[in-house]
Amino acid sequence: MSVKDKSKLGEKAVEHFREGYNCAQSVLLTMFEHWGCKNDLVPKVATGFGGGIGRCGSVCGALTGGVLALSIRYGTNGASVEERIRAYEVVQEFYRRFEKQNGSVLCRELIGYDLSDPKQLDEAHKAKVSEEKCDAFVRKAVETLVEITQT
Repeated sequence: MSVKDKSKLGEKAVEHFREGYNCAQSVLLTMFEHWGCKNDLVPKVATGFGGGIGRCGSVCGALTGGVLALSIRYGTNGASVEERIRAYEVVQEFYRRFEKQNGSVLCRELIGYDLSDPKQLDEAHKAKVSEEKCDAFVRKAVETLVEITQT
């Protein structure tokens, strides 16, 4: 896939995010669309991961949405250790790249606000953190997923 096409997918994820899907939903939905998949659970299954897992500021939703996508693509419904190890390897690669690119995997560190605190949530909205920071995390997560899954 060309850099231009990868960039278009990243922008599609940002479009989903700006439509009102959370970060995790946006990443998962974009990857599903890219892979030509359809499932009634997508993006629903990613709902609770937004804002660092339910706005708790933990692991970034763009990262967890990507992990969900990779798990669906490389995961197993059985007890196969080999298949599970392959899924772990690809998830570790994605996790490490995300952390290296962004300096952290934690939502509250990435955006500088604790979204579980109503006052800080309001401050984050006023500061347009979603547009200023989260757009980039969502975009880059999808671009990285495309790179990882092309092999």
